[in-house]
Amino acid sequence: MTRARRRRLLLWVLFRSLASAVILVALYYLVPLQDLKGVHLGVSLTVGMAILAVVIVVQVRAITVSRYPAVRAVEALALTAPLFLLMYATAYVVLAQDNAANFSTHQLSRTDALYFTVTVFSTVGFGDISATSQSARVIVTVQMVLDLVIIGLGVQAFRGAVSMGRQRSGAGSPPEPPPEDPTPQTEASRRD
Repeated sequence: MTRARRRRLLLWVLFRSLASAVILVALYYLVPLQDLKGVHLGVSLTVGMAILAVVIVVQVRAITVSRYPAVRAVEALALTAPLFLLMYATAYVVLAQDNAANFSTHQLSRTDALYFTVTVFSTVGFGDISATSQSARVIVTVQMVLDLVIIGLGVQAFRGAVSMGRQRSGAGSPPEPPPEDPTPQTEASRRD
């Protein structure tokens, strides 16, 4: 691939990755979450995790059949990581709407919830927002455990898919030598 074509491909992937993240964040801010009040949060998170698992499986399959599996893996991460974080941010917004005492702040906005989710994910934990109720602490604990699982197993699944995709396409493997003729030729048979 030429340098110009490689650059165009990378720019296209960066654009698509950024666009998918922007669309997910826009949906997070635009979807009316008041309608989710009263929905059992455990069931919602379980359904959300099932959807995330399906998205990961679809992404892994797309990576393995892609012409450029490593590039496709970048796009997959750019979709699945924000989806996971926004799923938990949504849960925290709904939990705060259900009872403001679930968190240490007086009112948890969508931006506050997203901020809190990212600080938990990154293990920074500034302490300015914390879970105060037992149900909020359980959900945050589950997020912490899933953060480790997503980082460990998710990245490993994408790496494995990239390897499979490269093997399938032959990229990254040395060219095979031409097959040898199975019948030895003698001097007499070469003359014929």
